[in-house]
Amino acid sequence: MKDNILEVNGLTKIFGENSVLRGIDFSISKGEIVSVIGSSGSGKSTFLRCINLLANPDGGKIMFHGKNIQDADFDLSKYRSKVTMVFQSFNLFKNLNVLDNCKIPQEVVLGTKPEEAEKIAMEYLSKVGMDAYINARPKQISGGQQQRVAIARALCMNPEVLLFDEPTSALDPETIGDVLDVIQKLAKSGMTMIIVTHEMAFARDVSDRIVFMHDGIIWEEGTPDQIFNHPERPETRDFLSRFTKNRYED
Repeated sequence: MKDNILEVNGLTKIFGENSVLRGIDFSISKGEIVSVIGSSGSGKSTFLRCINLLANPDGGKIMFHGKNIQDADFDLSKYRSKVTMVFQSFNLFKNLNVLDNCKIPQEVVLGTKPEEAEKIAMEYLSKVGMDAYINARPKQISGGQQQRVAIARALCMNPEVLLFDEPTSALDPETIGDVLDVIQKLAKSGMTMIIVTHEMAFARDVSDRIVFMHDGIIWEEGTPDQIFNHPERPETRDFLSRFTKNRYED
């Protein structure tokens, strides 16, 4: 039996009269890489935000190592350091330089001493190729560089799971590859990841499992070979064919 880090049961989310998530069941085990794909409005990003309680579910349960993260006595701050989000818009602190963006969250959330926090920050900034920019403010570096800093900041928290919400959607085409390379290296290192992405080739190559969302539910899931080469549902086939046409035909 797999050791599931996260389990989601019957997850629902409603905005006004719109049911964005309609009973999601999902789990992920240690070292697994799951890519979540689907059309805009299918609920992908809302699903990820609910996992981190950045959006409060209207129904269902989210279990972390068997504990309900919505219980009143659950340590949500500690949980978010273990299940860490990397946002499409980077969410760096604009008034802090690159080094402090990676240091201060460790000090505030984990209680890490400043000297140790700096050592850890430099280690991960080096791994993502951003150690030469430690004194730069976010506005002084490119979007791709900001995203690599955001990934380093997340890694500094020693997470068990990384959540990526469309990590390349705000980037220029020439910087997308750098960010995807960093994520691919993390995949090879054994990091557990849930990746909401529109980069189909990347999802196919990096994932252990693909989840296709449609109309607020998980419509189909399977290995990359099953989803990309042998999809069972017509909606999955239609999405993949439309995506391929839009992506590669000029």
